[in-house]
Amino acid sequence: MAVGDLSMPVMHPVKGVRIGITEAYIRYKNRKDLVVFELAEQANTAAVFTTNAFCAAPVQVAKANLAQANSRYLIINTGNANAGTGTTGMANALRSCTAL
Repeated sequence: MAVGDLSMPVMHPVKGVRIGITEAYIRYKNRKDLVVFELAEQANTAAVFTTNAFCAAPVQVAKANLAQANSRYLIINTGNANAGTGTTGMANALRSCTAL
């Protein structure tokens, strides 16, 4: 359930950042649910994650990847459809990173 104003402000280009969105049918059809960020080679990355002890596989993978090095590519899905998926979810998250 959406809460509050859902309108988006005008987004201006940021040098060194490219963004793509698509419908990956993760949870619903006809809904843009996947975002890919490409960052310039010299870009630094930082992230804020949930403190939940049972975070989803993609969160675990992102934490591990960002702890090793700055990432040039970020893949983000919406909808929490990937939480509580166990070893299958972990395999899917790793496969998504490899495909990217």
